[in-house]
Amino acid sequence: MQSDAPVFIVESAHGVRLKLTDGRELIDGMSSWWSVIHGYNHPRMNAALENQVRKVSHVMFGGLSHEPAIELTRQLLAITPAGLDSIFYSDSGSVAVEVALKMAIQYWHARGRPERRKFISLRCGYHGDTFGAMSVSDPDTGMHSLFSDALAKNVFVDRPRCRFSEACSDADIAPLAQTLEQHAPHTAALVVEPIVQGAGGMWFYSAEYLQKARALCDRHDVLLILDEIATGFGRTGKLFACEHANVAPDMMCIGKALTGGYLTLAATLTSKAVSDTIDQGEPGVFMHGPTFMANPLACTAASTSIHLLLESPWRTNIRRIERGLQQGLAPCRASASVADVRVLGAIGVVEMKQAVDMHHITRAFVNAGVWVRPFGKLVYLMPSFIISDADLAALTGAVTSVIKDL
Repeated sequence: MQSDAPVFIVESAHGVRLKLTDGRELIDGMSSWWSVIHGYNHPRMNAALENQVRKVSHVMFGGLSHEPAIELTRQLLAITPAGLDSIFYSDSGSVAVEVALKMAIQYWHARGRPERRKFISLRCGYHGDTFGAMSVSDPDTGMHSLFSDALAKNVFVDRPRCRFSEACSDADIAPLAQTLEQHAPHTAALVVEPIVQGAGGMWFYSAEYLQKARALCDRHDVLLILDEIATGFGRTGKLFACEHANVAPDMMCIGKALTGGYLTLAATLTSKAVSDTIDQGEPGVFMHGPTFMANPLACTAASTSIHLLLESPWRTNIRRIERGLQQGLAPCRASASVADVRVLGAIGVVEMKQAVDMHHITRAFVNAGVWVRPFGKLVYLMPSFIISDADLAALTGAVTSVIKDL
């Protein structure tokens, strides 16, 4: 959070538009940090939540259950990669990562290998803002350097240089192969964002790299945790980004778009082998229990959002948005201040050569009628899947114009 950045007060939101208290309307290019995939104020989402709140808004998820959680579990097990058979619900993406890390440690403890408690992750990665999640996020370029002395010390590997759609050479995978060779005896899991590194750099890397990472984990008997919090539910053109590589993880974290941006909810999915091993070890249960775990309102939002997504022509929409982003952002390449322009699915990135001035650029975007929230050197777009071609063109046009004037 930057204290010098301006703050604008939102009065209401509908579709892809935010209405400010001063009467201005902005086309939202961020879908509220990548979560509002169906747009704001969706009538079916609203109706489902209104109906559920009349039944039960919250009940503890210990010794009790409820239909929204049961239905959501059925849906998630049906659409996620094969081999993910157990689900643990939590409150946010960061906590879903915390849960995965704790599961990995407890799994190895149950197997009689308590020394396997370190984690390997990629540089320029981002996995959340809680302490465990910070410990596997980039230690140098992220926003967590202030806490470095207080964090668990994990192992980091240079991010893949091979871009999406490129082959992954032996040289590309060598740093990870060497690191696993050296550290596997004390490693619980490899933690990566599949295909797209999100808030750590918006980098799109080769699907073949992920395939080779899976094979290395299998060779060294190391768990693979995939963080699909930013990429899940269609954002990259596949329902989950790991599908680009046809790879299934041992654990997968989801959140953000899970509820269509209505309520906070996340989940950690894992294989039966992992969950059974934890249950059969000491103390015989996974040691975590959020108060609002599987909240009925949040589960209702998630279940309704998944129905809406699967019933929609989402693949066609993502391809349409991808084309619009490619065409609309292409003129940015002509700017001397731009280092790179890249697009994958409904993600468009303009990487600048220098970090942007948040105070100036945020006001410039608002004055242009759009909501875009850059960070560091990255000006990026992740619009709602319902955005029209005209609004997408207006959005990319505003980005091109503001960057040209920088």
